[in-house]
Amino acid sequence: MTTSDRLKNLLIDAGIHILLIAISIFMILPFVWMLSTSFKPQEEVFARPPILISENMSLDGYRYIFEQAGALRAFWNTLFMATTSTAFALFFCSLGGYGFAKYNFPGRRILFMFLLGTMMIPGAVTMVPSYVLMKEFGWINTFLPLIVPGAANAFGIFFMRQYISGVSNELLDAARIDGCSEFGVFRRVVLPIIAPGLTSLGLIFYLGSWNNYLGPLIYLKSPTLFTLPLKMMTFSGPPGYSAYREMMGLAVVSVVPLLILFLILQRRFMEGITAGAIKG
Repeated sequence: MTTSDRLKNLLIDAGIHILLIAISIFMILPFVWMLSTSFKPQEEVFARPPILISENMSLDGYRYIFEQAGALRAFWNTLFMATTSTAFALFFCSLGGYGFAKYNFPGRRILFMFLLGTMMIPGAVTMVPSYVLMKEFGWINTFLPLIVPGAANAFGIFFMRQYISGVSNELLDAARIDGCSEFGVFRRVVLPIIAPGLTSLGLIFYLGSWNNYLGPLIYLKSPTLFTLPLKMMTFSGPPGYSAYREMMGLAVVSVVPLLILFLILQRRFMEGITAGAIKG
């Protein structure tokens, strides 16, 4: 490689890095502004020119949302709903994926195609029938409509089916010969192998459930059951009267746990996504 080629490659690499840094700054700017606004006095939220770091920073916004607005209750409601729905979804989706991947039964292919077909139906189409069904069950104003229907998620079953297809049949047969029951094979052999896939799917489900706004808006009526997205809605009012500082504070409270969770599990998340893509 000649000197001019090296210089050309160096310039290309530098240009790509500068572009990526610029995009990263652009992407992270809303979060920085959200964090900054949560500490500002209310009168500086829309100050001209904009103030990024206020000289009068305070925790008044956070005191209000925790001491008066009931943000802690909304936080625990969100935590309970996201954790419970994710746990149920992971269990049933992995069990369903295992069935489709490793068992031959009449109509398996047709049933799997039907399952995939349900992914094409827009959520808005099933909104009214789902509400009527939940009302018949007496589940309105409870967390059950946000947990139970999503436990057998079509995307989750498809994802786990693709992942479990790569598990060796000989390994499962060896466990059966050693006396493992069918559920024992699933619990003792399959689940440990597919742990990266479960982590990836779990993060996807957890993120979706944590940020779910439409579902709680439809099914939850009592303010004591409100989740963080619904609680944030209560801070919005007519133009000029919305409590933007408190809204940004609650947004920070909502985002930070997800960031911590992702940073802890990012390695397994990437392993699961990569392995799933290769096997898919």
